[in-house]
Amino acid sequence: MAIAFTVNGEARRVDAPEATTLLEVLRNHLDLTGTRYGCGLEQCGSCMVLVDGQPVYACTREAGTVAGRAITTVEGLGTPVEPHPLQRAFLDEQAGQCGYCLSGILMSAKALLDRNPDPSRSDIVTALDEHLCRCGAHQRILRAVERAAATMREGRPA
Repeated sequence: MAIAFTVNGEARRVDAPEATTLLEVLRNHLDLTGTRYGCGLEQCGSCMVLVDGQPVYACTREAGTVAGRAITTVEGLGTPVEPHPLQRAFLDEQAGQCGYCLSGILMSAKALLDRNPDPSRSDIVTALDEHLCRCGAHQRILRAVERAAATMREGRPA
């Protein structure tokens, strides 16, 4: 069955059963491999993407449920030449070691900053609570989100 949706601002159509996971469609049909498979049980957040601006686990979401909707993956945030302020802040704060979890964390952080440009530390912790970073970079991750929020509020380039 053909499933049509928008991914990173581009209209896309994929031939896949509706019950195929969104993660599989993104990685195997659209070659968007920044979204990661971690646990497959909504326990780690590595697969987090935005659907209509809201964080969603792509590992369990059936692709048929996102027909006609807008999906943003980490590839849609910025570019190597012009990174999104979140990406720049994560680099500046060295907020990751292996980086496996970061694509999901970045997506949840983006959703937070889109709805709350001046989050408290508690707001950030709550927004990222669904994510598991096994490297233990949590404090640097929190600092990176705070830095990105400040940069975005001030309108400074990344």
